[in-house]
Amino acid sequence: MIRQVIKRWASAAILSAALYSGLAAAHGKVNLEADICIRNVSGSMVHLSTYQPQYDPEAEYCTEIPKEGETLWVLDLVDQALRDMPIVVKIVRGTGQALSDTVATLHSTNHANGTIKGEFNLDPGQYTLFVTGEGVPPLHYEYPLRIQVTSYQDLFIKAVPYIITFLLLALFTDRLLKRRQHAE
Repeated sequence: MIRQVIKRWASAAILSAALYSGLAAAHGKVNLEADICIRNVSGSMVHLSTYQPQYDPEAEYCTEIPKEGETLWVLDLVDQALRDMPIVVKIVRGTGQALSDTVATLHSTNHANGTIKGEFNLDPGQYTLFVTGEGVPPLHYEYPLRIQVTSYQDLFIKAVPYIITFLLLALFTDRLLKRRQHAE
């Protein structure tokens, strides 16, 4: 009887560990095709990275920025054609049809090394970062930025393994108690 209980609890623990793989939403060390921070227009690619070293010096973000405040950003111009044209980076409050105030604008003409760097200090909320390559034809890239915005979907996804584990443990405990009652 005790061996069966131990086997069931061990099975529940192994099953919950197998189901929980962690949320694989980290950014970095992925190929370009799978990177969520890459934008590709007409074969020309740009890559956005954002950092908040005052909170976590190791972390690299893309569009989901966890805290308000000073944020460093790096725009990598992957293709050579983009490195030879003027680039305008503009941050606007809001997303989609609800765009409002321009928060910051940067004009860059000298980026032969393929990177444009800057920093912004944004309040919590949603913004859009526009990147425009002023060539012929012009290239337009868009990044929706979410600053310190709670994603309930991500919270739910992170909680699911714990909920499943709790339900499995409750089920096994219930069955064990019912068997003990029937045995008496």
